[in-house]
Amino acid sequence: MSEILKPAPRAVMNHVNVWVFDLDNTLYPPEATLFDQIRARMRDYVIRELRLSPADADTLRDGYWHRYGTTLAGLMAEHGIAPEPFLDEVHDIDFSCLCADVQLATQIAALPGRKIIFTNAAQGYANKVLKARGLDGLFDGVFGISQTGYCPKPERAAYDIVIRDAGFDATRAAMFEDDPRNLLVPNSMGMRTVLVGSTSVAPHIDFSAPDVGNFLSQLQHV
Repeated sequence: MSEILKPAPRAVMNHVNVWVFDLDNTLYPPEATLFDQIRARMRDYVIRELRLSPADADTLRDGYWHRYGTTLAGLMAEHGIAPEPFLDEVHDIDFSCLCADVQLATQIAALPGRKIIFTNAAQGYANKVLKARGLDGLFDGVFGISQTGYCPKPERAAYDIVIRDAGFDATRAAMFEDDPRNLLVPNSMGMRTVLVGSTSVAPHIDFSAPDVGNFLSQLQHV
């Protein structure tokens, strides 16, 4: 795998004209603890709807995330949970922990071609996060879980839907993600892959960076 500080990123990415970004813990730092609020609301939802103890709810939530890609996918498959009430409840959170990132907005705006959000969260929630981060208006499409028919990453079908509906060539796209497993399919489709927030030597990951801005600064030399 090429290292982020080598000159390879610019040369390897110079054919890219579609930039696909995950949302949570990718376009904002994990230290914002936004997803902690969502996890807590998921737990409370499971406790109430399935009548489980807090410990059992945590176990079920995390187990479904590992098995199905999202807790929601597991709840739908195993318990027939309706997705929209769940999504409305777990995304009803406080966004004041997020702040605008002017530099990141400038870097994303400077990318050549189209920019797309692809998240397992709800589209409306994604738009609120983008607004809080000062990134609204920069993206040509926001694909949430309902836009993929509630099929989540890392399922191949979810990526197929986004590529079809956005109308782009995967071999000319790059994807930024904080979850390594969600980069397996993009890599197999010919996308360039960037793991955000951690490092990896896995063959399906082209680059690792501590955050999106760090990678884009290396790519753009700004």
